Amino acid sequence: MSHFRPIERDIDFLLPPSVQEGLPEAHLARYVVEVIEGLDLREMEQAYGGRGSAAYHPAMLLGLRIYG
Repeated sequence: MSHFRPIERDIDFLLPPSVQEGLPEAHLARYVVEVIEGLDLREMEQAYGGRGSAAYHPAMLLGLRIYG
């Protein structure tokens, strides 16, 4: 069982209707997500000790780091 918070990119919001609809198809953020989804992050996931409250998934944090 995973100790990470789920990555939910299809959450509906008031404005814009969803995160996915707020970005153009050719946006850099979409490319970053696509590349990270293709990476093997098992080693990063296993390094998490599981203490405290649910952590953000390494894929989410890596995406923020690369995009930022």
